[in-house]
Amino acid sequence: MVSSTTRPMRRLARRSAAFFATAGLAAGAFAAMPATAAAAAADPAPVDDLASRFTLAVLPDTQFYSRYSSDQFVPRYGTDPFAVQTRWIAEHADDLRIPFTAHLGDIVDRAGTQREWEAADRAMKTLEDAALPYSILPGNHDVLDSSKWDNELNAVNEPFNRWFGATRAAAQSTYMGSDATGLSQFHIFEAEGQQFMSLALSWRPSDATLEWAQRVLDAHPTVPVILSNHALLGVAADQTTPVETGDSTRMWDTLIKGNDQIFLTLNGHFHGATRQVKTNDFGHPVHQILMDYQMAYEGGNGYLGLLEFDLTNDTISLETGSPWVTFKPQETLTSYDQPLLDGPHQRFTLDFDFSERFQGFHPGFTAGTPDEPSLSNAVRSILLDGFEGPDPISTELPGNELDFVQVDGTLAHWRFNGHDGTVDADTVIEDIVGDNDLTRVDPADTAAVGATWEDVTIENTDVHGFSSDGAAACFDNSSGSRFSYLTTAADAAINNADLTQGYTIETFIKMDADWDAAANGWSKVITRTGNRSLMGAPRTQWDWTASPTALGISNLREFQFTSLPADAAQGDRVNWSGEIMVDTWSHVAIVNDAAAGTTTMYVDGAPVLRNANNVAGQAGMADMPWIIGADWVDNAARNGWHGCVGETRIIDRPTTPDEWLTQRADLSGFTVAQAPEGTIGPDVPVIFAGTGLPGAEVRTAPGHATTVVAEDGTWQLEITDGVVRGANSFELVQALGSRAGTPVAIEFEVERLAVAVAASTRTLAGKQYVSVAATNNESAPVDIVIETPYGAKTFLAVAPGKSANVSINSRLTSVPAGTASVAATGVVEGETVTMTKLAAYPAG
Repeated sequence: MVSSTTRPMRRLARRSAAFFATAGLAAGAFAAMPATAAAAAADPAPVDDLASRFTLAVLPDTQFYSRYSSDQFVPRYGTDPFAVQTRWIAEHADDLRIPFTAHLGDIVDRAGTQREWEAADRAMKTLEDAALPYSILPGNHDVLDSSKWDNELNAVNEPFNRWFGATRAAAQSTYMGSDATGLSQFHIFEAEGQQFMSLALSWRPSDATLEWAQRVLDAHPTVPVILSNHALLGVAADQTTPVETGDSTRMWDTLIKGNDQIFLTLNGHFHGATRQVKTNDFGHPVHQILMDYQMAYEGGNGYLGLLEFDLTNDTISLETGSPWVTFKPQETLTSYDQPLLDGPHQRFTLDFDFSERFQGFHPGFTAGTPDEPSLSNAVRSILLDGFEGPDPISTELPGNELDFVQVDGTLAHWRFNGHDGTVDADTVIEDIVGDNDLTRVDPADTAAVGATWEDVTIENTDVHGFSSDGAAACFDNSSGSRFSYLTTAADAAINNADLTQGYTIETFIKMDADWDAAANGWSKVITRTGNRSLMGAPRTQWDWTASPTALGISNLREFQFTSLPADAAQGDRVNWSGEIMVDTWSHVAIVNDAAAGTTTMYVDGAPVLRNANNVAGQAGMADMPWIIGADWVDNAARNGWHGCVGETRIIDRPTTPDEWLTQRADLSGFTVAQAPEGTIGPDVPVIFAGTGLPGAEVRTAPGHATTVVAEDGTWQLEITDGVVRGANSFELVQALGSRAGTPVAIEFEVERLAVAVAASTRTLAGKQYVSVAATNNESAPVDIVIETPYGAKTFLAVAPGKSANVSINSRLTSVPAGTASVAATGVVEGETVTMTKLAAYPAG
């Protein structure tokens, strides 16, 4: 745990030169992509670019910060993102000229839970203690019955009014009043010598509330208005395209378009970021901005909006930044922790001629004193100051289907490569580590409505980039009643797997592009079948007869992992991801550490916020199979997965990221234990041998010879091509398809002429003779010159296979040991080559 009292907000003297800019929401978190150092740094501005400027701070949905403050954030970090956001605003209010903050609702996640309101109270009190005014409004999670109009609620009983109602709001220096319910409020704040109104309307504002709002506007006809509401502008499933909603249309028609004062609207609720411009009845633009990051990594990862109003240069600019990211200890950061978001709806500048836009209702509007440098640049500078970023994660694309980490404790590993087309009764999806193969259940033998064999196919063109399998099973035409699934056999060992000491379940999955919440919500992709009600699990309202363990998707496109711990009587534990994009592959790893009592879900390498605690191991029901592609409830399959499933692995222990299927096989253990050394004859075989990764290919250059490492980890390769007379330099490398390890260099010499030499001494008539023989092993004649310390002799055109022999009298009665020199000259491949060899002889 990192204490908030021992870790102040970082404002260090150095600035990180590079980070990853984040484009938008993906895989339950943020899809990060590289950015240059120039893009990361604050945009340069001329020193004399002073203008009349101020910043409006915007707090989008904080519900998960409040909900998980005490049990997730505080134990890990000593505080929560909500508290860090408001502390950062208070700390930098002067630097950024922040006169006001707008909260967009969904302050808490469960309106009836006291500790969530307490967390929100602590966070917002920081602004009050700093004398920084703010507006706040209830979202659908902040009221006791979100189906009702605000005037249908019992205002006295509403927690929002107890925690943030009119009485507390009245303490704000900018507060001007609330509606009859106390759920809506308005403030007038001053910035750069001008007044602006923050009109904050409740969740589901009734006609009476909109009439109240109109009276407020009528009473302040010259004040420009920023309207905030929890749910106004919507966003499409791509989390980019703006979508009109019933509320946005109603409020536009009833309130916004007829009041020229309203020039900007802000809202949250809908997961993503987008904006649009509409023209009101006066022919003027109304800019509408949505920001909501609650379904992203860590419940939003502390991102807030900072709107710079440049009254001199007539622009409004948005920066989306996270003081939470820069607060967290560097060692806890992941690739999703980026201090600034640079997506098209997360960072932008609007041209906005203030005096012209406000001319119709406030002709006297003017800019203030031009004495502020760029505040947007200041935001970026502050957030980047000292930010070191996460440690780099080494992840490479796989070279081939063998390029994955094999892990001890793997109980089953299902892969789809080698198959294509319809999965029929004869298709067997192999378990590459055991006898837990998967087969397709005949649609006719299930309760599925309308399912056919063609509903399940193996696809080889669209898989997760970091899966080495290269194939996936895709389930089409799926719904609650139409489903197909793959199953282990009745006697498969995995059915009775003991996962009580911890486990890892790993898979690659995606929802189909036409996934629909009504038809496909709450479907499951991987299920350990069984019936909780027969396993000692406590009775529950919704899932008492469901399977003991399943990974699936909610109707809000959140990955949900639900599992009974080893002690089923404790009841299930659930993990939830953020919002997941359709038609996008995700790698999901579920890791249970029984010793620590935790189950953590990782989506594309990042842990989700809502993980399970007090959970040791996993319960199973004897002899019940694992299935892929459907749920299992009331002792039967249902709720088919609508999308694809890639390779899937079950391990009997917790693992770490370096062991996951997104990592690559280790190619560093390659050795060359046998290779030519020094100088060898042309007729000597060139053989390399050593050890490596079983299944990997060993390649040589030059020559391009290959072999495969055997199951025992050994390999041998004889080279015939590429060996030349004279100096040879080879590189040997171990590879898995397109990915190769570090090459090993081998150098040796091959005699340029194949001439064998030998020398000896002998005694004849009391004198010592040195005898030398040189044999031509070439296919053409060679000239040979033999030299000894006692004389020399030349032999011309010694024929192939013939020898030049000489015995030279030393004329001495004894000679010391020495060497004879043999020079051979011949033509090899059209080139005249001379080679000298030495032959040793003993003393005589």
